[in-house]
Amino acid sequence: MDLRAALTSRRLLAIVRGTDPDAALRTVLTLAEEGIELIEVSLSGADALTVLARARKELGPDRPLGAGTVLTAADARAAHHVGATFAVTPGLGAGVDTALHLGMPVLAGVLTPTDVIAAQARGATALKLFPAAEAGGAAYLKALRGPFPDAVLVPVGGVDVPAARAYLAAGATAVGVGSPLVGDAADGGDIADLRDRARAFRAAVAEDGHA
Repeated sequence: MDLRAALTSRRLLAIVRGTDPDAALRTVLTLAEEGIELIEVSLSGADALTVLARARKELGPDRPLGAGTVLTAADARAAHHVGATFAVTPGLGAGVDTALHLGMPVLAGVLTPTDVIAAQARGATALKLFPAAEAGGAAYLKALRGPFPDAVLVPVGGVDVPAARAYLAAGATAVGVGSPLVGDAADGGDIADLRDRARAFRAAVAEDGHA
């Protein structure tokens, strides 16, 4: 898949991490129904590989589906085996190289300018700025864009609807959103509320003409 193009056009990555595998799967499918094309299932969630495998079966072979919190080479191989089409990492561990070797585009975790240089040298497809809020929010992302104007930056961590607008205005390619979007849905919470949040985020990222 062309992850860079998908991030550029869709501008929103949903992050699902749950304590209830059935609820996590239901969350993934609901987000897909609401038109959120890019979804990752964090490997730190309960029985995440099974959730990924079941989601792949339900979504079909062509839908983008990411594995998040890919730390090790074994994580990357396991995610690839169950049908993940891209990998998301919190940092620059062995999972980055193995995922790329397997042909999976990687949204690699970075925080500092040195991280950005290292991630680009390793062939990362895009850069996950994490934890974005703690690093300084939209102002910090804008500062990073100075020396790295062509970097595909995706802030993750504490991104609510107003922050999503601010990050995109500051030059983010897309935003990654976990709990402000998913809430408690992946733990068995209300799906109607999830749909409302999904529509609010989709509207926020579409305000400058993107879907």
